[in-house]
Amino acid sequence: MPTLDGAVVLVTGANGGLGTQFVHQALARGAAKVYATARTPRAWDDARVVPLALDITDPESILAAVQAAPDVTVLVNNAGVTVSAGEILGHTDEEIRSNVETNFVGPLLLARAFAPQLVRAQGAAIVDVHSALSWYAAGGIYSAAKAALWSVTNSLRLELAPQGVHVVGVHVGYVDTPMTAGLEVPKADPVQVVAATLDAVEADEFEVLADETSVQAKAGLSAPLEVVYPELARTRP
Repeated sequence: MPTLDGAVVLVTGANGGLGTQFVHQALARGAAKVYATARTPRAWDDARVVPLALDITDPESILAAVQAAPDVTVLVNNAGVTVSAGEILGHTDEEIRSNVETNFVGPLLLARAFAPQLVRAQGAAIVDVHSALSWYAAGGIYSAAKAALWSVTNSLRLELAPQGVHVVGVHVGYVDTPMTAGLEVPKADPVQVVAATLDAVEADEFEVLADETSVQAKAGLSAPLEVVYPELARTRP
């Protein structure tokens, strides 16, 4: 069973609101070291935190991170980008490619790169941060990319569980971080989201529904599409 006590954790997107909480709470649970990664890593006031440059959309950067962090036992795929609200056909080429590369391809390539050393470790785990929008196509390309990451997480879980690596998927709606500062909507507390996630890691659970939005979104998967998306019914004569 995975444990944070004595673990070596690598967190992507560590400069952000959720990422910072992953760093602090992993240490609070006894992690021996945390690699805090970002394109431009910042300084930390704890010797157990190792700032590490990482661009998850760059294969060479991923390879360099694997070489720099050969002792990782817990990988947290937290880095992501959002996109302005709008219909998927209205997104620019750059928005589409950025979302797919950051929210889907990057976490997959990172998991593949670290998998060999995670398999060799004891109590290893991968955490993938999805979104409630993985299950509700209201976010354009963001929803599509996060849905793809959800599928990847399921595939990784099936492939790595027999090799002793536990894979946790996290779903959450809006989180109260700088990224959502301009939105007047209900937001989850990042402290609680990360605490629930790390609880799930140590309890050997597969999935975290971190807020009511995620609970409702998953429940909607079994409903008729006209119920999930009432606008479909309105388009019929």
